[in-house]
Amino acid sequence: MKGLDGKVVLVTGGGGAIGAAICRRFAEAGAKVIVADRNAEAAQRVAAETGGRALAFDISDYAAAKAAVDSAGQIDVLVNNAGWDRFQNFIDMDPADWEQLIAINLRGPLNMHHVVVPQMVKRGWGRVVNISSDAARVGSSGESVYSACKGGILSFSKTLARELARKGVTVNVVCPGPTDTPILRGFAGEGEAGQKVLDALVRAIPLKRVGQPEDMPGIVAFLASDEAAYITGQVISVSGGLTMAG
Repeated sequence: MKGLDGKVVLVTGGGGAIGAAICRRFAEAGAKVIVADRNAEAAQRVAAETGGRALAFDISDYAAAKAAVDSAGQIDVLVNNAGWDRFQNFIDMDPADWEQLIAINLRGPLNMHHVVVPQMVKRGWGRVVNISSDAARVGSSGESVYSACKGGILSFSKTLARELARKGVTVNVVCPGPTDTPILRGFAGEGEAGQKVLDALVRAIPLKRVGQPEDMPGIVAFLASDEAAYITGQVISVSGGLTMAG
């Protein structure tokens, strides 16, 4: 894709399944990848694979995020991919249960925008791609607080896209549907019971399979490229057709 060669791309949660796939796609396009993850070993592994740089820090810690970004230097593309989920009905949760969900899925991305976007504005060019979830668009049982956080990212992204439109910075959102990651496997459970959950999910998806991590990077790279220069404030689902809301 046009315009990615030589660009510096920071991917949070870059050590995870989807994050690693995104890092690989940008590296293939000639970008310089910064793999950010609180798991230092995972970040270093993906960085070695992609010829990039690893940064280990907790995005929910504003001071840590700022120090890491300051050490990274120029960042042309920010991909807010880091996320975490816990499956539990809302009425069964204690307030303490949702603090970590909010810290990682909402406060963390806010921190990253706040420490990265100003340098983009100063240069007059930047791309932000936020990874939300179809749970934010249509709801998902057992994911109430997660959905609330991801829904907040949708609204925030649209608003920020308006604020930055004249400053050369675009902001867009990708919403994965059910994807074969450790989070999904944890939700489905192990053994025969887990397989039944996954089989039922597949039957509901028009393309008849759950997503793979490799299904996500193409749209992310496109939105960061010069070919998407006239696209901002948009929300795109990658769900195999499971959701088709406008």
